[in-house]
Amino acid sequence: MARIRILPEILSNKIAAGEVVARPASVVKELVENSIDAGSTRILVDVEQGGRKLIRVSDNGQGMGRDDALLCLERYATSKIATAPDLFAICTLGFRGEALPSIASVSRFTLVTREANADVGTQIEVAGGRINNVSDVGAPPGTLISVAGLFYNTPARRKFLKSIDTEMGHIADTIASMALCRPSVQFRLSHNDRIVKSWAPAAEPMDRVADVLGAAIKKELYTVDQTTGDIEIGGWIASPRMNRSTARGIYLFVNGRWVKDRVIQHALFAGYTGRLMKGQYPVAVLFLKVPFDQVDVNVHPTKHEIRFVRQKMVHDTVRDAVADALRQSDPTRWKASEPRPAELAQQPARVSEPHAAYHLPPTVSRTGSSAGDTVARQAASTAHAAMAENRQESPPPADSVNPPVPPVDPTARNTKPARQALLWKQRFFADLTVIGQYKGTYIICESEDGLMLIDQHAAHERIVFEQLRRQSNAHRPAAQRLLLPETIDLGFRETQILEKLAPELDRFGLEIEPFGGNTFVVKAVPTLLDSSGIAGMVTQLVEKAAEIGVGADMETIVDECLMVMACHNAIRAHQQLTGTQIKAMLEQLDACDNPSHCPHGRPIWIQWRLKELEKHFQRIV
Repeated sequence: MARIRILPEILSNKIAAGEVVARPASVVKELVENSIDAGSTRILVDVEQGGRKLIRVSDNGQGMGRDDALLCLERYATSKIATAPDLFAICTLGFRGEALPSIASVSRFTLVTREANADVGTQIEVAGGRINNVSDVGAPPGTLISVAGLFYNTPARRKFLKSIDTEMGHIADTIASMALCRPSVQFRLSHNDRIVKSWAPAAEPMDRVADVLGAAIKKELYTVDQTTGDIEIGGWIASPRMNRSTARGIYLFVNGRWVKDRVIQHALFAGYTGRLMKGQYPVAVLFLKVPFDQVDVNVHPTKHEIRFVRQKMVHDTVRDAVADALRQSDPTRWKASEPRPAELAQQPARVSEPHAAYHLPPTVSRTGSSAGDTVARQAASTAHAAMAENRQESPPPADSVNPPVPPVDPTARNTKPARQALLWKQRFFADLTVIGQYKGTYIICESEDGLMLIDQHAAHERIVFEQLRRQSNAHRPAAQRLLLPETIDLGFRETQILEKLAPELDRFGLEIEPFGGNTFVVKAVPTLLDSSGIAGMVTQLVEKAAEIGVGADMETIVDECLMVMACHNAIRAHQQLTGTQIKAMLEQLDACDNPSHCPHGRPIWIQWRLKELEKHFQRIV
């Protein structure tokens, strides 16, 4: 007698239910997706005891006739695909024909449905996968499915259900995600005969987003809109200030399907790089449109995971779209000023000082020393190199930039061409009125809108980080050779890492060479960095690279190393700065691509608007 046998259909359905129906929220998801595929404009979900006792989903979709109602309870019976090519161009939420028979096999299941042009509807009652009754019944157009006693015949599965509140929370999250991607559909969720949430059809998708995420977040949402080839991305992301401690505020949709895709999520985090700290998560609602034949949704029983044919292109499109939306919405970003026609007519045809719009203030050192001849030479050298690069020439010889930069004549501003004042609107940080320092850590400033506090360490860390990045793109990174090269001894693993990392660090002016065995010698450091304590900094770089892992791309590893270098050489808290140093740092902050967050994602500045202050002092109501 053969030991291998074909399992009975009821048993195979129970096995399938173990994959498709993980908890009550899984049932709700499958039933609501069927309602959406049926073209419903109103979907009502009623739940009792967190789905343990009852789940009922009703809609006003196209409904089914008697024969289709019976067939839909058969495994692999579906109206959504018919041929093998259909499987690789799925445009509906459901397609396998597994959900209904799987749910019916582990519950007391009732289906009531009627097509709009039918005189009567059909009612089918199923218990544990066995059809007990089929009858005609009066019913409105659409479909109503009741799932009672979920897992009543699989006690082990029922035992491992979480508390009522936990299961209801998962159901609410599922309905919220469905409501986000279908703003034109009415959704209502009730629990134990009490309405939990009701979302009326929304004329604008933004209104549904605000209704789901909360009205308070609406003012903090930034629009995302980008197209790369045939990949479209739209939606909204929240300001980094509205971060959360979990990923529950992230809603991702591909072709109208709610997914939990690691590629898209990683791209979203990459777009927020430098704006969120470790352990913080953004709030985002993103909609991707990808050709149906370019995405595979048949890779997981719950259909939450998908695969893209052009994974890197999708990743980069999402990352760039998010980063661009955050960059455009940064309140400190410079904006071009349009001169009035009368002013434009008075302007000369040509600007006589093509580089006058660039101003390089003296760099603030970690020790807080004032800008002396050394820093002046460094600033002048950097300025000449930048101008030479713009002219596609080589930088001038070192002896031509050794003299200190001459002092600026305060009356010279009025002698510049009229057009220069119109090139840019007032800069954000450079135009702040500095009031002073608090605890040698925070810079207090007055802005047009109110009072600002700037974290001096975070600000200078951002400045050094971006300056190091820019140096890597220069033809000749500014570096200072050490009179006494410093040696560093490392372990075996760290030695292997530094050997791979050294060529990349050389791009920033940090010259490290092997010195035999596990020993390395540091011969030069970037002029932006303090040469003291260089051995400790290099050790931190290697440890950070080891923490990230060899599997990460080199760009990520280098960025992390730059963060270490910037943090190591930025001015510290409890360090007094002169007024000149503060103004110099504010001007340098204006030149940063992301002047609102340090490289680790901490905020650089916070602001209290005048109206908020007056409310606190009860000057206004």
